[in-house]
Amino acid sequence: MDHLLALRVFVQIADAGTFGKAADQLSLPRSTASKLIQDLEQHLGAKLIHRTTRTITVTPEGAQYYERARRLIADLDDMDAAARQTRAQPRGRLRVDVGTILANRILLPALPQFHAAYPDIELRLGVSDRPTDLVSEAIDCVIRGGPLADTTLIARKLCDMEFVTCCHASYIAAHGMPSHPNELEEKHRVAGYFSSLTGKVFPLRFARDGEHIEINANVAVAVNDSTAHLTALTAGLGIGQTFGWFVRDQLASGELVRVLEDWQQPPHPLHIMYPPNRHLNAKVRVFVDWAVQLFAAVDTRPPPTVSI
Repeated sequence: MDHLLALRVFVQIADAGTFGKAADQLSLPRSTASKLIQDLEQHLGAKLIHRTTRTITVTPEGAQYYERARRLIADLDDMDAAARQTRAQPRGRLRVDVGTILANRILLPALPQFHAAYPDIELRLGVSDRPTDLVSEAIDCVIRGGPLADTTLIARKLCDMEFVTCCHASYIAAHGMPSHPNELEEKHRVAGYFSSLTGKVFPLRFARDGEHIEINANVAVAVNDSTAHLTALTAGLGIGQTFGWFVRDQLASGELVRVLEDWQQPPHPLHIMYPPNRHLNAKVRVFVDWAVQLFAAVDTRPPPTVSI
């Protein structure tokens, strides 16, 4: 059995959904493709594909095997491309995970530029604010905010994002403007954001003249999705902290109002991260380089000083 060819046939069948289409795409006789799958299943001692007269479905064991096989073939294709010095035109499927705000407001609107530059990359964008496991979920890279927690991944910083404390104008009309963060615990309600991992609501953080305060206030509502958090704020459900660039238009129109402006919020670092074995992957490399340029538009870090 040609083990590598059998892997390619299996991945192609799982993607195409039929033996015939997979065989045609690989320029193989259909009988050869069927025999390779039989030999692979016999070698593994496990059923990878369930076949009927009309349909083909991947078994649970096959689904797990597929993710590893797909990644292995992608790595081999990248190795071949590097040897042929054709890495300038990377191709194949790229799985990226990103939060909902970043996907809807930054990444997706800019994707036509990426596809124009790299038309042979098929981008699978997982959009969610939940934590993900890159290895078990076969994710090539992920964009994450906050302090770095997973030291096993390679991380490249994209930007620092400014947090602003704000609420709907109707909330101020009903409850008044707070003058100190401590008032949020005593007199006000918060539209909060909770961790999908722990279920805990993130505190509001403030700093001024060396003083740092964390507020765990009375939460009117808490969500675990960044887009829903904006909806909660614009519905007048309470005071909250969100990204300044995200609510720029609402602040300019007066729909949302900044509160406690003399108190600063710590910047929110954003990184793009990927497993160490992906650092030579051409698709990952070009996407990371593109993302660094894209997120420069919302970076609140001062530009680097250039010496002359």
